[in-house]
Amino acid sequence: MTAPAFSLWKGQTVHARYVPFERRFAYSVTLIDIDIDRLGAAARQSPLFSVDKPGLFAFHRKDHGARIDAPLRPWAEQVLAKAGVVLDGGAIRLVTFPRQLFYKFAPISLWYGYGPSGDLRGIIYEVNNTFGETHAYAAAVSNDRSRHVADKAFHVSPFFDVTGTYRFTLRAPTDRLGIVVESLEDGARLHMANITARRHAATTGALLSLALATPLATLGVTLAIHWQALKIWLRGARYRSRPGLPEAPITIAKPLETSPPILKKDAA
Repeated sequence: MTAPAFSLWKGQTVHARYVPFERRFAYSVTLIDIDIDRLGAAARQSPLFSVDKPGLFAFHRKDHGARIDAPLRPWAEQVLAKAGVVLDGGAIRLVTFPRQLFYKFAPISLWYGYGPSGDLRGIIYEVNNTFGETHAYAAAVSNDRSRHVADKAFHVSPFFDVTGTYRFTLRAPTDRLGIVVESLEDGARLHMANITARRHAATTGALLSLALATPLATLGVTLAIHWQALKIWLRGARYRSRPGLPEAPITIAKPLETSPPILKKDAA
């Protein structure tokens, strides 16, 4: 059975900071899941959702990948190829935050690359910061639950240096979605963020309910980031100036077969 061109994920994201003090917060999220080769079919699923034009909820190709109004597959295939992933024409699904009421910000977007038989072969983590910059981490995926690690290359938080590594834990999405991203340095965990969600049909009723319940949901993601940053700064976390962009726009993550012990990081 062919998956719908467009569906929803409803769940929550949890963030936990371990240095220079411990802090944890969580908030609800709703993500869209879209087949990048069937954008026309996605747009026809509901009058409340549009592609490449204004709408209550929308998806614009220029918000992702090469940031141009062009097909997304060539960019995704090129990035995955750098990680040794060949899809042989399989589907590519993009999980991201929707554009809502002309506003779009996605701290992370997930590009799932499949083989012709539906086996998950690769993943792209497209990361954006609040300064309007973007970077991609890409990895080959060999099974339904994968763990991989990459050198940290991109400035995300003004309270962490661009040093150390990221450890990604990924489950192939079925009716549930799960991803964990941990920031590590010298074997110690500095920060953890995860997303857990359940799949829902992208019906007009579901989109209308989302709009009524959280009319500024996408903008709320940005506001929540700045609000939590203010709280952290007021508690005394040291602010780091924004460095320049990495030389390469893509960082390749490598498989991690075993999970090393997590050490406790001293306050900095």
